[in-house]
Parts: sequence; C-alpha cells; structure tokens
Amino acid sequence: MNIYNDYLKQIETRKEQGLHPQPIDSDKLLSQIIEQIKDLDNEHREESLNFFIYNVLPGTTSAATVKAKFLKEIILGEEIVKEITPEFALEQLSHMKGGPSVEVLLDLALGDNEEIAKDAAKVLKTQVFLYEADTDRLEEAYNNGSAIAKDIIESYAQAEFFTKLPDVEEKIEVVTYIAGVGDISTDLLSPGGDAHSRSDRELHGQCMFEHNKDMQNELLALKEQHPDKRVMLIAEKGTMGVGSSRMSGVNNVALWTGIPSSPYVPFINIAPVIAGTNGIAPIFLTTVGVTGGIGLDLKNWVSKKDENGNTIVDEDGEPVLEQMYSVETGTVLTINTKEKKLYHGNVELKDISAAFTPQKMEFMKAGGSYAVVFGKKLQTFACKVLGIDVPQVYAPSKEVSIEGQGLTAVEKIFNKNAVGTSGATLHAGSYVRAEVNIVGSQDTTGLMTSQELEMMAATVISPIVDGAYQSGCHTASVWDDKSKANIPRLMKFMNDFGLITGRDPKGVYFPMTDVIHKVLNDITVGDWDIIIGGDSHTRMSKGVAFGADSGTVALALATGEASMPIPESVKVTFKGQMKSYMDFRDVVHATQQQMLKQFGGENVFQGRVIEVHIGTLTSDEAFTFTDWTAEMKAKASICISEDDTLIESLEIAKGRIQIMIEKGMDNEKQVLQGLVNKAETRITELKTGIKPALRPDADAKYYAEVIIDLDEIAEPMIADPDVNNEDVSKRYTHDNIRPLSYYGGTKKVDLGFVGSCMVHKGDMKILAQMLKNVEAQQGKVEFKAPLVVAPPTYNIVDELKEEGDWEVLQRYSGFEFDDSAPKGLARTKYENMLYLERPGCNLCMGNQEKAEPGDTVMATSTRLFQGRVVKDTGDKKGESLLSSTPVVVLSTILGRTPTMAEYEAAVEGIVLTKFKPSTKQLVR
Repeated sequence: MNIYNDYLKQIETRKEQGLHPQPIDSDKLLSQIIEQIKDLDNEHREESLNFFIYNVLPGTTSAATVKAKFLKEIILGEEIVKEITPEFALEQLSHMKGGPSVEVLLDLALGDNEEIAKDAAKVLKTQVFLYEADTDRLEEAYNNGSAIAKDIIESYAQAEFFTKLPDVEEKIEVVTYIAGVGDISTDLLSPGGDAHSRSDRELHGQCMFEHNKDMQNELLALKEQHPDKRVMLIAEKGTMGVGSSRMSGVNNVALWTGIPSSPYVPFINIAPVIAGTNGIAPIFLTTVGVTGGIGLDLKNWVSKKDENGNTIVDEDGEPVLEQMYSVETGTVLTINTKEKKLYHGNVELKDISAAFTPQKMEFMKAGGSYAVVFGKKLQTFACKVLGIDVPQVYAPSKEVSIEGQGLTAVEKIFNKNAVGTSGATLHAGSYVRAEVNIVGSQDTTGLMTSQELEMMAATVISPIVDGAYQSGCHTASVWDDKSKANIPRLMKFMNDFGLITGRDPKGVYFPMTDVIHKVLNDITVGDWDIIIGGDSHTRMSKGVAFGADSGTVALALATGEASMPIPESVKVTFKGQMKSYMDFRDVVHATQQQMLKQFGGENVFQGRVIEVHIGTLTSDEAFTFTDWTAEMKAKASICISEDDTLIESLEIAKGRIQIMIEKGMDNEKQVLQGLVNKAETRITELKTGIKPALRPDADAKYYAEVIIDLDEIAEPMIADPDVNNEDVSKRYTHDNIRPLSYYGGTKKVDLGFVGSCMVHKGDMKILAQMLKNVEAQQGKVEFKAPLVVAPPTYNIVDELKEEGDWEVLQRYSGFEFDDSAPKGLARTKYENMLYLERPGCNLCMGNQEKAEPGDTVMATSTRLFQGRVVKDTGDKKGESLLSSTPVVVLSTILGRTPTMAEYEAAVEGIVLTKFKPSTKQLVR
C-alpha cells in the first residue's frame, strides 16, 4: 500500500470539507516524501517539497526525527536539494522546537566542520527546549575545552534567546467582537461534542461558536474590514471562559484571530486578545498566557451606587448595572502596553495594568509561557556550569512578604513548594515557581497534552512528580470509532511517558473509565501537595489543586513545576446545625447563595482560593464542596481538616491505591507503591503529632471571611440556569440558587442524572435506600422520567456489590453497562426507567450522550451551560438544573419537582450527611 497515495486521498476528502492537508507526524509518510524529493523526475516532487517544508509537526514526533536527519544531511552536503540550501535547512531546524532538531544542531555545532559549527551554534543560541541529554552534551564539550560549547553556554547564561527577541508592541489596535452577553463558557469556543477533533487544529477550528457560521462569517468580515488590527473577543456583561480551561478554546480563538507562530508549522497561532466585562475566568486566563495572549478585565459595566455608596438593586434583588463605556462589535480600541491603559481614540477608558504584569509581558514577548519557563531553566543551567550568578534578565519573581502577618493555608503550601525564591516568607500576590506533586490528564484534552509534550520535545515524566494519571472518563459513555482510534493511542503515549493509565496498552488490567478527579483525590496523599490537572474540576480535598489547560499539564509533566501568583484566600466557616433531611450538596449551594447575599451580589470567591474549614468531613464528602468551587469561579480550594479526619481520609486513599496496585496498574518505577508509602508516613506524622494537619495561622489575612449558617438551610437548594430570564446576561449562571419550594412541586422533569465527579459512594447508597423507601411506601417503584446513573469509579461499583447496594440498583434498572460489549452508539432516546451506565462523566460532559433536545434535566452534575447537557429546540430551551441525589431521584419517580412533604417522606430514615462544624481549633 502506498502511504503517500493514501495521504493524497485524505487531502481530497479534507478539501471537500474546506480543509487543508493535515499536518504530517508520521515518519513513514515523511520518509516517502523525502524519497520523492530526491527523485528529480518524480511527478509528486514539487508538492512533496511543499509538504516537507511547510507541513510537518515539530518536536519529538516521528516525522520531526526524519525531517531533522534529512536537514542534517543537506547541511553536511551529503544530500543536495537545490530548493533547500544549507542556510535554509538551518532555518528550518530553528523552527522545530527541540528534541531531534536540537540533537542535530548539537551534532553540527560540536562537529569537525568549523564553519558549519558556527552556523549551527548561532541557531542553537535561539533555542530553549533543551533537556538533560542536550545540556549534558554541552557541559561535557565545555569541560573538554570546546570553544563553541563555551560560546553557546555563555549566550544561554545571558538568556540571549530571550533578550534578542523583539519587544511587545507599544500600541496594539484592536477591533471588538462581542461573542455573547453574560458569562461565556469555553463550550462556545470549543464544544465538548467536538472533543475528538481537538488535536486536528484546523478541523477543530470549524466548531468555533458552536459551529455558528453566521458568527464565524461576521468575524471574518471584521478582519477583512480591519486588516491592520487584531480582533478582541468579548464576553459582554459577563466573564469570558468559564467552565473549563479548554486549551482548544484558546487555540480556536487564536486560529481565527491570532498570529502564526511559525511560517513552517501550520494552524498553530498565538497571541489572541480576549476580554470580558468581568474579566477572564482564572483557569482560562492561564491558558491565554500559554499562547502569549492578552486577557483584559474591561469593567465596562459596573453596579450602580446611590449617594451613600450602596449598590442599587432591582425588584429581584439583583444589582443594577450602568455602562461606563461601549465595546459594541466593530469598536476600534488601542491597547497601550507601555502605559498599560485602554484607549478609544485619545480617550482613556481603563487601567489594564493587571493584564501587563512583568511576567505576562515576558509571555507575550517570548510567544508563550513555555518558552519563559524553559528559558529560565536553561539560563540557570548555563550559569551553574560557568560558576557565575544568574544575571537579572527576566523580571524577578514578585515576592510579597509582610512582617508580622500570618499565613493562609495556600500561602503555607506555596512557601513549602516554592523554588528559586530569596527565602523570605511569601504572602498572596507573590509570583513563584513551585514544584508539583500530582498531575492529572484526561482523555478529551490528553491528545492535545501529548502533542504539547511532543512539541516541547519531552520524552519522560519529571522525576520530582510523585504521581500522574491519565484517565478515560470523558469518553466513557460510548466506545465509538473516534474513541477506538484516539484513546488507545493516547494511553500508550502516556504510559510510555511514565503516567499511570486507566487503559493498559499491554492489556494486563481491564480498561477503566474512572472519573479523573476521583482518582486524583485518592492518589493525593499529602495535605501540603500541589496538584495540576487537565480539567477545571481538579479540586482536591487534600492539598491545593489547580485545573489547567492541556499545555500547563504538559509543562507540569515535563518539568515538575508550575508558575503562578499565590492567590488571595477567602475563609469559609460554618455555624448552626444541619437538618436531618438535608444533603451536603445543599450546604454547597447555600454557601454560594449566602456569600452573594452577604456581599451585595459581589462574588468574592472569583479568582481566589476558598479555604473551607470543613473539619469533620472525610475526603469523599469534602470533595463535593471543593469540586463545586469551580462553579463558584474560584481559583482553587483547600479543605482544613481535623487530624483524625485527615487520617481517615488517608487510610481510604491508601486502600484505593492498593486496589490499583493489585489490579496491575503500577509501573516499573512503582509510582503507586511510592504513594502508599507516602500516605503511611503522613499517617504516622499525624498520629504521633510530629506534623499535624495543615492549618492556617490565626493571624492570617483574608480577602474576605464568610460564615455559613446551617440553620438557614431549611430545604434542598437547586442551581437553576434561569433560561427564560429577560436579561440574557443572567442566564446560565451558577449563581442563581433557588429553594425547592420555588417550584411548587409542579415543574416537569424530563430526565434525571446521578453521576459525575460531584457524587461519591454515599450517593449511590442513598439512591439504593431511596428506591427501597419508595417501594415500601408505594408498593412499587415506577419512573415517570428516565434516571441515568453513572458511578464515578469501578472501585465504588465493587464496594457497592460487596455491600449489597448494587443488587438493589440492578433490581430496579432496565439497562446495565456491559464492559465486554460497551455501547458503540450514543443514546438519543430514553425510556422511563433506570439506566446503570459505565463509570465516567457521561451526561455531564455533553461530548457523547445528551438528554433529548428541549428536556428539563435534574442532575447532580456541575454544568448548566446552554447546550452542554441538553440542547434547545425551536419551541423550548433545554434546562439543566443541578441538585442533590435525593432531589434528582425523587424528581424522576414523580416526573416533576417534589414538594417538601414528598421529599421528607422519601428520605425518611436515611442518613444523608453526618456534618457538624468542627469544635476544634483549625488554626495555628
């Protein structure tokens, strides 16, 4: 079979879709292309040259290895290609990011041909993606007296790869495009249903604005009208990029509005300009930095104040907004990066200093944050070899140290894990590099993470990472052709890289689709740990976890580090007593509701760490709170626990990791066994009092303190998308929390979903007990709406089977997942029965299965964004209401929202949550 002819056929197919040829990553295909280039009479020679020069993915792809080798042969004169001179071959190598290209450049620079060596050294001085194998070669040559090696290392010590780059433009003209009113989910920029195409950047770009061609054409027309300006994408009256990090979302924005990163690498654009009335969601803003982009907090609408400075509210108690300046589509604005101001003509509109910190300016100059991270490491290496102090080239890490002020929990964690600091005690606002303990990659962004690793020339996980996991949860529902093509390839790459993987490439253990956040919550065995995960719900009940884009995950895997500001914290404590019929999910929603009430509608959680003094709840239940903090728009969350509670959580984690080991999931480095050992050590420290559980200092300073009154929570609480609100900006926000009684027991429910990362084993047991309760009270269980149940992990299923609860669920179900024959097609219609689905994300992801269009869904999940779980119809908007497991279950049995009397009867005798605020001191 001729692989090149197959490629030509694929090109014709893509042409019909309006696409260019797919970038080449295959060594076999590129090898054939090279043979055709060598054959001067080959009919495909001209197009083969074009593919070779302009259409090969860089980094450590197998194609990049073949390309680098051929370029080396051209430079050495072993091959002659008139269209590719040795000078042009060196230029090609300079754009290949590292790995095989750096290896070739080192071969040439340290070779015998002096003239070639100087030319190669000149290119090497511009490269930053060097790893230990590369720097070891340079150091050895330097120690052996190589003048070329000395010259290169001296250049690295001065960071000339950075200093010789052009500065960021002083004035950047932009033309505005309002992408939506209200919060904009990253689903708009990169829909979950298109997750399978994310690694094919041009193809994925077609899904921008959820495939809305009118909006895409408006954007193109705007670019055509303003060819000398950059388009700034805006969330009017809202926050841009809520919900997920979605590197693919930023990639799409960059593809449509950004700047090509290299003339020789297609469809990889950088430097998008993105803005929101309320800024950019924290996790998404990190992603913007990866591309060297600009993220602005416009504040063009503000809360109206009376003469006493109090916020004016409308009849619904919502703040009344007034416009400070217009950013309607087509408005031309100027960003002055020197003054750090936004202008309309000569009129100053807004101070935008926060978008142009020294660190962010460096990202913009370098073309993204990766180059800065690797550049700093390379400079440090060079200075160590030369025995000199590191010259101050990069902006010094911002260190905020306040004498006499105690530390919050997150400040303590960062002080423990920070590297390269002066040694001073650091407070919020400091910008630091920190070592990362645990890293997680999920399957719909994992393909992009693997690409990022290839492009930064990484081949093995950093030795300082305690453990890393690659999940299969986001594609768990349907084992379709897309999954069969993508997931095994992803699992092999990550397994070879050094991660523990849900699917074993060797087939030793059965493929598992456990929800990534649950696995990370179990393998995090240190309350002082830092966790980075490729999902916004990377929020652990131990340590501090940050959801991240695929690139930041790749960087953490490759370097074992992450760079970020130490965030401010908001302290959350509890008083009062929970009513027996309340679920802890209701406490979570009430926290958001009471916080907004206490602060006049201002979300003090946004962009900050929620330090929740949970005290007495073990990791599974506490995770319900931390998981929801993504919807609170918090940067992260930290659980402060009593010592005994933390010991119990660690024992649970240790047991679950041991099960993973027994299934054969550990690797040659015995990563999982190392985590068990770490848990045992920490338990001993806690029991002996050598090192108590993490506590903030009593005199720590918080941005705000929130006290949640449990006595006020009198009925179940529901997060409502409020799809018919006349003010578009107030739809699909997680801040709209309503009591059950609001619905009067009459709101029709078309489908229920118990699953996603928000539920744990206790929820499954509650479901089983409720079914028995209803049967005892009514003689039978009859569903008037479908109930889809997806346990988070296989461990939970196994434990439920041992304890008899799974048998109860089987008895009432009309469908049970079968791993020996997983579903090959997404379900489009539902019957009024219980579905026991494969562990994983299921409906919450919205990328495989959805509710029927126009349905009103009652779910335990986290997402209520438009189109995520359920699409609209022409007649009715789909609704995703979020509530506790008992409310969901009862709503499907009744086919409507229950009354309080019906609810209390259904949960009678069931212990929903044993939560009482801690009576112990949870501060130092």
